[in-house]
Amino acid sequence: MISIFSAFLLVNLTVTGFTKGPASSPTDGKISRTSTIHLFNGRDLGGWYTFLKGKGKNTDPNQVFTVQNGLIHISGEEFGCITTKEEFANYSLEVEFKWGGHTCAPRVNNARDSGVLLHSTGEDGGFSGTWMHSIECQLIEGGTGDLLVVGDGTSKFSLTCPAAPRKQGESFVFEPKGAPVTINSGRINWYGRDPDWKDIKGFRGAKDLEKTLGKWNKLVCIARGKEVKIYLNGTLVNRAIEVQPHKGRIQVQSEGAEIFFRKIDLTPFKL
Repeated sequence: MISIFSAFLLVNLTVTGFTKGPASSPTDGKISRTSTIHLFNGRDLGGWYTFLKGKGKNTDPNQVFTVQNGLIHISGEEFGCITTKEEFANYSLEVEFKWGGHTCAPRVNNARDSGVLLHSTGEDGGFSGTWMHSIECQLIEGGTGDLLVVGDGTSKFSLTCPAAPRKQGESFVFEPKGAPVTINSGRINWYGRDPDWKDIKGFRGAKDLEKTLGKWNKLVCIARGKEVKIYLNGTLVNRAIEVQPHKGRIQVQSEGAEIFFRKIDLTPFKL
């Protein structure tokens, strides 16, 4: 078997045409290792560990992270994440998620918020005592698909995106034909983010591609070399052309909102 740490080359990759092997049955406590790696095995959090701010690794007395009826349930009541035990590079990551109805302090009345953190490296809780330093694909009402640098303020964590000439507040906005800009903190907004976005629960913008509360969404993160592309429900919403770092663990956040995941599949690029 080719190591998942090896570099992979994929020819003619399309969002709807990933190369996959035969599906396998979930295995308790283990990641299924077919051509597609089922990071969520459908039964438990095998292959992951939990981390909560102020509590640390694998200490979750309030069951912020559970598996119920074949779904990962994240209550959001404490800030933290689940983190893969292994590192990955050169892959497509397919995630299916939906928001629950519950929100928690200190974000009871704020937009439902979570995130998928790619290329996570360093110490657990290295950023704000909560997450590893990483490159984040944001999940937030009205802003799913934003790319954030969850870094240490240095060039070790950075990304370059083609961006529109005009910012939205302090943030650049992805524009496929725009001039490249580089950041080592902050975010690049997805192309259709509402310029009047407000951090309020239930926010929806005029161009939002995310489905309404309680419906399933499909997020695809394609990480190839130093490039990252983000697709939401089949549409390219963001793209970074120069990302540092370009390998690491994957984290899924708990950040004040109830959220469910029914699929987290990773397909390595083949030689």
